Amino acid sequence: MEPQQLILRYSSWVHEALDELPDCFTITDPCVSGHPIVFASDGFLKMVGYCREEVIGRNGRIFQGPDTRRSSVIEIREAIREERCVQISLLNYRKDGTPFWMLFQLCPVFSKDDGRAINFVAVQVPISRKSRRSGVGNSRREMNSCEDGNGFRDNFFRCCRREVCSDSIFELGRASAMDSVSSHDVETNEPCEASEVEKTKASAAISNILSVLTHYSELTGRSVCVKRCRLTGNGHLSASLNISLRRIKQSFVLTDALLPDMPIVYASEAFLKLTGYDTHEVLGQNCRFLSGTDTDTVTQFQIKEHIRAQQACTVRILNYRKDRTSFWNFLHISPVRNASGKVAFFVGIQIDERCRNGETHGLSPEMRQLSVVGAVKVAVRGLSMGANSS
Repeated sequence: MEPQQLILRYSSWVHEALDELPDCFTITDPCVSGHPIVFASDGFLKMVGYCREEVIGRNGRIFQGPDTRRSSVIEIREAIREERCVQISLLNYRKDGTPFWMLFQLCPVFSKDDGRAINFVAVQVPISRKSRRSGVGNSRREMNSCEDGNGFRDNFFRCCRREVCSDSIFELGRASAMDSVSSHDVETNEPCEASEVEKTKASAAISNILSVLTHYSELTGRSVCVKRCRLTGNGHLSASLNISLRRIKQSFVLTDALLPDMPIVYASEAFLKLTGYDTHEVLGQNCRFLSGTDTDTVTQFQIKEHIRAQQACTVRILNYRKDRTSFWNFLHISPVRNASGKVAFFVGIQIDERCRNGETHGLSPEMRQLSVVGAVKVAVRGLSMGANSS
């Protein structure tokens, strides 16, 4: 059974709609540690020889083998980290250990609420050894029409689920899968290039799957989009950085130093619990929203000056929760530099003064705050160093 997150995002009917598609594909969740598979199509399971229970919750690495090219794996990994599309020929292995070449096409799915990548769709088209020169022109025209994001969404809403794909694409999918999966003599040393027909099939499949996800996400009010929605005054973090930050259990927020008014781009679960706000109410806000009528303006000015000078500071400030009850916040703010040395973020760590004297794991409040600063700096620098090396 697919994880509950898929149902919450897209409704319980999305499984039936996705099962009606003939393509070989998986859907993964980058927001969960290990980036597991949360949906696998029947066509994909038949192609690789696994049952659903053996695939759901696993990382796609289980399909790699001794002759899978490391350069191809790195290219896919970089596309996931940068949250972009990629199309590449890849040698994978079935459950019985037999290798096969496939065209692998990956596409991120973004939340309209905060611009985060919340899923990746991965389509796998088996590459046939037979020449498919005929019909290339028509396939290319079909691919261009499918790559138009507005076009495929408009087509979807004019049709019922079974008519998302054209009959020709359905038949092409079934024929190519049966043709390719049954072949045995696989050359693993030399890369196998996909035909234009196979590339067309992969692009069309991506379009159809994204149409289904877009439609069913709107039914739950948790809409998704193919292109990242850039909200005014709000930044976004990559899925890998979000995962790293979620491992930090203390109350803290991360603000983007490179955007006007330094909006919050990450808020920890402990921060949400402390203040009573939901994530969507916090992201995009400046930290001033925690201030109230009795907040000391001198302390606010002190914070502002330290941020302007890109220096760390520790203050005691009166803040307000969502229900407008006040609490004394033992607050530490520190700049966070990326791998090039530029201040990219500021991290603010909050400790309710009522809990300040209660030590956690033998650490004083000051040491707990410094440990959060260190963990955030490691996560940010690690990500930016990876970006510079790509």
